Amino acid sequence: MKRGVALPKALLDFLGYKFYFWSNEQGEPVHIHVAKGQPTENSTKFWIKRETIELEHNKGNIPQNDLKKIQKYLWANRDTIIARWYQYFGY
Repeated sequence: MKRGVALPKALLDFLGYKFYFWSNEQGEPVHIHVAKGQPTENSTKFWIKRETIELEHNKGNIPQNDLKKIQKYLWANRDTIIARWYQYFGY
């Protein structure tokens, strides 16, 4: 069963969206899920790379205007997200 993993307080809430990892996704590259309210499997997913932030899918149906803001926010916090990913998954 998947379990959402909360991120640092600075990344917990932006525009009412929550940011989290699923606990059983070690085989995938660094990425983050975004949803309104509680973590859900129908969330939006972004790949977090050193050079880019890429939208994998928008299953959470986040409006385009918010997606752009979220992508900029993720870019500004990418080092923290990447560090937390490796810390959590033990890489």
